[in-house]
Amino acid sequence: MVHLIDASQLALEIPNGSTIALVGFGGMGQCDKILKAIGECYKKTGTPNHLTVFHTAGQSDKSNGIEHIAIEGLIERVIGGHWGLAPKMRRLIEENKIDCYCWPQGQLTHLLRAMANKMPGQISPVGLGTFVDPRVEGGKINERTKKKEDLVQVISINQEEFLLYPSIPFDYVFIRGTSIDENGNITTEEEPLKLEILSAAHAAKAYGGKVIAQVKYMAERTSFHPKDVVVPGYLVDAVVLAENPETEHRQVPSTVYSPIFSGDLRTPAKDLTSLPLDIRKVIGRRAIQELTPSAVVNLGIGIPGDVIGPITNEEGINQLMTLTLESGIIGGIPIGENEFGIARNADAILDHEYLFDYYHGAGIDITFMGAAEVDQFGNVNVSKFGSRTVGCGGFIDITQTAKKVVFCTTFTSSGLEVSVENNKLNILREGMIKKFTNRVQQITFSGAYAADHSKKVMYVTERAVFQLTKEGLMLIEIAPGIDLEKDILNEMDFPPLIASDLKEMDMVIFKEGIMGCKKFIDKVKTI
Repeated sequence: MVHLIDASQLALEIPNGSTIALVGFGGMGQCDKILKAIGECYKKTGTPNHLTVFHTAGQSDKSNGIEHIAIEGLIERVIGGHWGLAPKMRRLIEENKIDCYCWPQGQLTHLLRAMANKMPGQISPVGLGTFVDPRVEGGKINERTKKKEDLVQVISINQEEFLLYPSIPFDYVFIRGTSIDENGNITTEEEPLKLEILSAAHAAKAYGGKVIAQVKYMAERTSFHPKDVVVPGYLVDAVVLAENPETEHRQVPSTVYSPIFSGDLRTPAKDLTSLPLDIRKVIGRRAIQELTPSAVVNLGIGIPGDVIGPITNEEGINQLMTLTLESGIIGGIPIGENEFGIARNADAILDHEYLFDYYHGAGIDITFMGAAEVDQFGNVNVSKFGSRTVGCGGFIDITQTAKKVVFCTTFTSSGLEVSVENNKLNILREGMIKKFTNRVQQITFSGAYAADHSKKVMYVTERAVFQLTKEGLMLIEIAPGIDLEKDILNEMDFPPLIASDLKEMDMVIFKEGIMGCKKFIDKVKTI
């Protein structure tokens, strides 16, 4: 019989100095009841304290998840992938209140499997040349951590360099499902994502840690179809029942439960509203012109996750490619914004870590990613801006192994305003911050590594398109209505290479109505 435990009692039982692992993705899949109880217990009793927290993806939608335990004194160290939607946690990191190591999300998911096998760690070339490399920053995000030991190591196997991400034994791991039977078997039927709950449970058990599950429903033993069981009962030490799903176990930030997000209801794609022809749509339209027939595609958070899916749906080309999201989503129309990671009408929902197997091994055909800073060497920063810490998420895993990378970003930021009129782009007000800078603050994508491996890399903005060469960044296209000197060169901190056959961006990008991408892709298919 599975052991039921109250969340407040569980919090009292966690020893000071424990290492706890969390599973979740953005605003989905977190054990909010458990985490809230731990935070409240610390405020009342001062325990548990000085915890090490391990997590793969971001763990909040700006208010829940890891935010419940983002308290000075409760946490001593965090090892994770992303804190862009966790303002309290970011504050602890930025104010040097905790140690913080940031590792690539895919490597963190695969580290769970390495730990499950009692290996010394996860070995991969992913991260070489980026801020995770100990010869650069070692993944140490704040000044406090820079004084601490290196965790990631560079190793050599057969004269080839790799990074070793070390195993981190867990005392507890908190996983979430929908239902549990009396034998402790867990299913995920109402969850929008499967995530890495099985691998996390295996990793904890390998080092004698406890597996605690949070679920909504209790079922009679042998109720479940055996193929529906995601975590078998012998791995589960205790379960916390979420009796108030509204606040303790929401499916996604916008709703307690919708069959659309669990894949139980498909909605007519034609009913989705078209995006307005604004700066983000212009960037997305130019980006999808890089698509090739039957490509397997990844979308990153930000402009790609928000606009690429709706644009391909509007153009009627979703069936000509396979869209993927790093969370495990295959196909469908991505939701984006603070619900990045889920989709309407998904064709499949894989385990989080298994999709990263494909990303790392085969390499995605094309990935569309955001960019906050780009420098003359083609390096990209998406992880740290001034004192603001975001983290890399799955960005490094995907961009380093993809066959083609298309970065999608506005040319400047902070106040940029444009209009699209008469098939031209007009700069109404220039942004105050230049994104194309001499040197990025943090290397999340290594231009040198990409150039050395002959990767196809493009940088798409609303007014200019660049391509990575071994000599540096080359300007290959400018938008109609844009002045090369005034609107591009004067708004960069470095002079780019300029293609001898500098082209104008396709005017169809700046027209209302559909672009007719299906005809274009069909034409490419016949060449």
